[in-house]
Amino acid sequence: MKGKKKQAKFNIDCTRRDFIRATALAVGAAGTVSALGIPSVKAAEQSKGLSLTLGGYKSDRVKALIDGRVKIEGCEIQFQEDGIGDLNSNVFSGPQTLDVTEIGLQPFMVAYANDGFRDYTLLPIFPLRQFRHKNVFILTDGNIRKPEDLRGKTIATVGYSSTSLTWIRGIFQDEYGLKPEDMQWIISAKDSSAKDAGKASKQENIYPEELPIKMGPPDKDESELLVSGQVDAIFHAGEPKAYIERHPKVRRLFPDYRSVERAYFAETGIFPVMHAVAIKKSLILQNPWLIEAVFKAYSQSKTMAYDYIAQIAWLKESLPWIAQEFEETRALMGDNYYSYGIESNRKSLNPLFRYSYQQGICKQELTIEELFEPKSLKLTESQV
Repeated sequence: MKGKKKQAKFNIDCTRRDFIRATALAVGAAGTVSALGIPSVKAAEQSKGLSLTLGGYKSDRVKALIDGRVKIEGCEIQFQEDGIGDLNSNVFSGPQTLDVTEIGLQPFMVAYANDGFRDYTLLPIFPLRQFRHKNVFILTDGNIRKPEDLRGKTIATVGYSSTSLTWIRGIFQDEYGLKPEDMQWIISAKDSSAKDAGKASKQENIYPEELPIKMGPPDKDESELLVSGQVDAIFHAGEPKAYIERHPKVRRLFPDYRSVERAYFAETGIFPVMHAVAIKKSLILQNPWLIEAVFKAYSQSKTMAYDYIAQIAWLKESLPWIAQEFEETRALMGDNYYSYGIESNRKSLNPLFRYSYQQGICKQELTIEELFEPKSLKLTESQV
């Protein structure tokens, strides 16, 4: 771009240095109407300094937005850290004090499809993504050696309809031919590792009537159920306490889960999406420029996280091979592997929409176009 001034737009070509510095996003620099047909963030200059409360986790991807290095143009930000269960409950059934918030994608789908929820709308920003083969735990002295051995077995889980658990069941059906009805399910009364997740919302506790599901004893968590032999395995959003404390009777189904998950991505191109960003519908009706401004800010913040990992994380973080991990991840998944926007993520979104309906959690099979804010559908980041 030397010596030339190109018209700004969302899909721009840039060098890797430009990607980091320019945050992979160009916004309509001239006029007050963007290419999307909505007021550009330039319109924010006319605002009085809109005050927004943001909710979410303090992940590296939003750190620059939290500490003020990145701004949402035209806005003053207050950040509220909460677990995903509490964030969900605030939005779906609570005081709705959050203007913009990280939200569980599957619970939002449940609220939208089953409860007619329309107070918030989704933007294609995905603050949390996780591969899920790592989240299945079994007994070391049991007879389960491979996924297919779970057929007919009893599985303990916390809740049932969270995003993570919906993904695990869907992956096991697609990859190994195991349908949810092929197993018995026990919902544990307690979560042994729920320190950061908060209390699960009702949307995370939907139980299809046709499935063999039982509630576990009120005095036992999922770790205790597995260690005592009352269940054969655990499907968990994180790690059960027994595994965290290295109980000798508990191990992962996939000990080398990194290789399994890398192979899954290489075969499918899917990087499972857990969370999206929700924004109050009334807020964008009054301030439509926020759609673009919020997207841009989250993208900038994430890009600064990339920059940190590439340049200085090896010095400041405690993982000895963090630089190599970053290089290998980009080699497999692309430089912008944590991408935002719809078009670059259809492959990673469509399975969850299918699983939600297929597993009897959502009453209808939703589409991307109806769930996400229509004016956000064409928002994209530039690729390196």
